[in-house]
Amino acid sequence: MAKPKRVYQSWKGNNKFLLDGRLIFGPDAKSLIITFTLILVPVVIFCVFVATNLAHKFTTGSTGYAILILAIIFTIYVLFLLLATSTKDPGIVPRNSHPPEEVNGYDSSASIDVGKPLPRTKEILVNGLPVRVKYCETCMLYRPPRCSHCSVCDNCVERFDHHCPWVGQCIGKRNYRCFFLFVLSTALLCVYVFSMSALYLKLLVDDYGTVWKAIKVSPASVALMAYCFVSLWFVGGLTGFHLYLINRNQTTYENFRHRGLRGDNRINVYDQGCMNNFLEVFCSKIEPSKNNFRGYVHEEASKPSKGGRIQVTEVDISDEDRRVKVEDDLEIGDDLMKISQRRNSQDIGDVRGRGSDRSPISRSELDFGFGLESQFSSRSEARHSGW
Repeated sequence: MAKPKRVYQSWKGNNKFLLDGRLIFGPDAKSLIITFTLILVPVVIFCVFVATNLAHKFTTGSTGYAILILAIIFTIYVLFLLLATSTKDPGIVPRNSHPPEEVNGYDSSASIDVGKPLPRTKEILVNGLPVRVKYCETCMLYRPPRCSHCSVCDNCVERFDHHCPWVGQCIGKRNYRCFFLFVLSTALLCVYVFSMSALYLKLLVDDYGTVWKAIKVSPASVALMAYCFVSLWFVGGLTGFHLYLINRNQTTYENFRHRGLRGDNRINVYDQGCMNNFLEVFCSKIEPSKNNFRGYVHEEASKPSKGGRIQVTEVDISDEDRRVKVEDDLEIGDDLMKISQRRNSQDIGDVRGRGSDRSPISRSELDFGFGLESQFSSRSEARHSGW
């Protein structure tokens, strides 16, 4: 008798697993090597050529070596957050083995007789307000609120933010906190290395009299300052952008999806006010994964419906449409860098919490929501059909 397979061995998504399913990565997990290198190499240069020499400039040895030890500890913390973001289930919604049979009174047997597919959307309540959620043909389920199907990983992810190529993983409900702390800590590490390198260069100027002589003594300090300045322009702007999103209780996907819409009258049914929004991200309990990747696969027989077996309608998605969808999801990650630069030159303040007084809510605004695919142009529907 053949040994039953584990869930991760028969996983239908594009994820990669290590340690017998204990660690889950995205399909572009090799990008982690680049990210590790971009963080680790400058810190090693800093410790060898700047921090150790800077330690001798202080009269008390403990103060000088504290700079070196702090840099090492801080770097380990940043790399830990990177691994925690990349190896954690971001909030993948398990796929169904068959379509749902009953949807708000919808008779699934009717689709068997006339070949009618399931409704593309259904209405649910979020914070007491009705919104629409979309049916995913790939996962054969109605996506929970704020859930989207990532075409890179080929999974539906709860509170989908974006697919980040730098960490090689989707950013969603279960790893968003780690992702934000990673970006914030990387920005602080850049500030620390830049500051200490500038301090060491200043001390050399005091010793040798001119900047040029100081640069010749420690060219690594100048190189590190330039590298940290450029890096801080990206990760610092990205930190500010996500602070803005957290304040509005909005995801990157929702922001990019609806950034073309104008006006401040849009209703965000998830906004609970500035304080509650931050508490939800940083103080709420992270739910356990809905997937037991190390569990065994149990073969499930096809469930008969009222009129017989359910016929699943196959959706023909051309390679070109699939490629366009993948490029759209990756474009979000690329555009974040552009937003990072723009955020550095703007004041992100003057963001108000959600007030108690609200204007009358129209039905169209509720159907719109943020991150809920209830209104799309015909072109968007054609490109994203079945995902």
